[in-house]
Amino acid sequence: MVARRQLLALGFSAKSIEHRLQSGRLHKIASGVYAVGWPQLTRERGWMAAVLACGDGAALSHRSAAALWGIGGEVSGRIDVSVQRTIKVRRRGLRVHRRPTLRAEDVGRRNRIPVTGVVRTLVDIATELDEIAVERAVNEADKRALIDPEALRSALDRYKGAPGAPLLRRLLDKRTFRLSDSDLEILFRPIAAEAGLPFPLSKQVVNGWEVDFYWPDLGLVVETDGLRYHRTASTQTRDAQIE
Repeated sequence: MVARRQLLALGFSAKSIEHRLQSGRLHKIASGVYAVGWPQLTRERGWMAAVLACGDGAALSHRSAAALWGIGGEVSGRIDVSVQRTIKVRRRGLRVHRRPTLRAEDVGRRNRIPVTGVVRTLVDIATELDEIAVERAVNEADKRALIDPEALRSALDRYKGAPGAPLLRRLLDKRTFRLSDSDLEILFRPIAAEAGLPFPLSKQVVNGWEVDFYWPDLGLVVETDGLRYHRTASTQTRDAQIE
């Protein structure tokens, strides 16, 4: 994907760009944005086209950025792009977020696509998603070694007053936050609290097996994977060994 302004900066003339369009070496995707070589848009090509259409300094953001980082899925048919200024871009499926500032440390590249950084992305999606979905994204960021909860807590100091930051701070409370592998684990913790159980240990090794939740004083283990993970003979033998 390439923008007309980039080609002109490289020394291409308007005539040479038109010649490449006519010969099929360039394919117009949007005003001033071309696909090189072949016209089909993959998801990542679509993201890059959207960013290029929004001009210099634009970056993929919000749920589209989360999808690029692998920590959440974007809204089908919509691409989120953040810019630092007011621009006029009319394109179906494109949502432009006009920010008063977009700091250099808030923008990076992934697969060569300009994108908001992981922390900025988490702060942004926390304004749009429910708490379970945001916690899921935090867990995915840790699994992918993008950022761990402790580093994320420290990074949030740079986002005081930013929408989304309060939810993340509350979510990451050291007294209650634990990394989870599934939504069932996330949903189980408040259920245990309402039942009057003390706060459990998580990801502990009991009798040689890692368990989801463990209360050593009660001799209690809870697994939250569901029947599909515990229905075979081997998993039932493992469960018996834990007990």
